[in-house]
Amino acid sequence: MEIFIAEHAGYCYGVKRAVDTAIKNLEKNSAKNIYSLGPLIHNDQAVEVLKEKGLKVIKEIADIESGVVIIRSHGVGKSIYDYAEENSISLVDATCPFVKKIQKIVYKMHKSGNNIIIIGDKDHPEIIGINGWCNNSAIIGKSISDFEEIRFNKEKYVVVVQTTMNFKIYEEIKKYLEGKIEDIDFNNTICLATQKRQSSSIELSKKVDAMIVVGGKHSSNTKKLADICMVNCDTYLIETVDDLEIEKISAYNSVGIAAGASTPDFIINEVIKKLSDI
Repeated sequence: MEIFIAEHAGYCYGVKRAVDTAIKNLEKNSAKNIYSLGPLIHNDQAVEVLKEKGLKVIKEIADIESGVVIIRSHGVGKSIYDYAEENSISLVDATCPFVKKIQKIVYKMHKSGNNIIIIGDKDHPEIIGINGWCNNSAIIGKSISDFEEIRFNKEKYVVVVQTTMNFKIYEEIKKYLEGKIEDIDFNNTICLATQKRQSSSIELSKKVDAMIVVGGKHSSNTKKLADICMVNCDTYLIETVDDLEIEKISAYNSVGIAAGASTPDFIINEVIKKLSDI
């Protein structure tokens, strides 16, 4: 069996920054409680490692007793910052810079009286956080069908996009909205790391018999990698090496490996080693 690895795989800048920030604070403030508001990143194994180092994961900022709260890579709404300021809670902001950029666009454009459209998954924490910068008033959808029932007026609309959105789907939705709304501005805020991962995974999936996509079960960008690879070859989405279906995979002559932006190197390396042993 030949094994190939996608050119771009594993931690992106924003995720690595969030993990490094957490570790730095855990080491520097060992006597304090260090919290993350929700899982720091969408990878259970990486989060478990941080918990072992002392990180406490909370669901609500009101759950904090005393200490420091790390804002996770997906970001949060403005109300969290307001609450922290009003209650003298110390925040460490590990929001991905690309997500932070979207938040600033939404906040500025909403304050200027524009309607906000977010192309993305309304249940994803990144989108929930972004919507929190326009008083939760955004129109949100991840497919054309999500927008078909909406009546758009003649006011100005500003569009932003989830950082991990499939670029092809974004282009389809953009074309649809352009035909429905007269005054609309688009901001392609899909992160460059996402585009590189998708492009390299597509390229590799065309050359191999099967693809193995490694990443957390809650990771949006990992699921999208699997979706685009499935178009070209048999694709297996796994979280850890234990999920490998060895009997099935052994039948292939060539296998490609891709990994989501929140997948740590140690998990990817375990998968590579297991395949190499076949």
